[in-house]
Amino acid sequence: MPGSISSQRFSDFMLPPITFYEYINMQNLDHLVKPLKLPWGDDRVPFYNASDIKEFNRHFINYINFGGYPEAIFLETVRRNPERFIRQDVVDKVLLRDLPSLYGIADVQELNSLFTTIAYNTGQEFSLETISRQSGSPKNSIKKYLEYLEAAFLIRIVRRIDQSGKRFLRDNFFKIYLTNPSLRSALFSPIDPLDELMGALTETAIFSQWMHRQTFTPYYARWSNGEIDMVGINRKDLKPAWVLEIK
Repeated sequence: MPGSISSQRFSDFMLPPITFYEYINMQNLDHLVKPLKLPWGDDRVPFYNASDIKEFNRHFINYINFGGYPEAIFLETVRRNPERFIRQDVVDKVLLRDLPSLYGIADVQELNSLFTTIAYNTGQEFSLETISRQSGSPKNSIKKYLEYLEAAFLIRIVRRIDQSGKRFLRDNFFKIYLTNPSLRSALFSPIDPLDELMGALTETAIFSQWMHRQTFTPYYARWSNGEIDMVGINRKDLKPAWVLEIK
């Protein structure tokens, strides 16, 4: 008996976390920024200046704590308890259900312990030895777990280059960032401007703005007496095109 096979087409869309620019726009806070142009090489590029820096910074703290998700921006109930929404509806479902079922992970608590360690130390430099020691997960499991977490768009691994812009033959050290700083606030607690973790979460927030550029691969540079937070490599000659230090 003849049969028929129906084909179905799928399209993949990457929806990265909301940027701070989008957060300002969604909150109707455009009055807090005014456009200007700054010299960049032989050109002048669009830039923004804050009209009220204290109010602007207050919203930046809110963005770090819960601003990466539309529900938290628009719903007061979610903003009052971001831990419940972000942790239960985002983190727990991905870690405890989606990833284990997709990749056949047997030890869910081991994966959860690794992600919790990364979230608490977002923006820090790791090696397989240090992350194994801190999380209690064996090194042979960490490599595949990191691949799973990056595929789930929960983390981003940033590779190290030297001061000449060259990759190391062995990636013994690397940085790991949450793709959204709000994940850390949900897992632990929201931060305030004087929190000692403000620097790491600011760096995480800056990196998350670049997640929208699918063709951009960020690096960081570190050598014996110096470090640069973000380096852009020219894709034509593979040499550093610009650097960024985040404070």
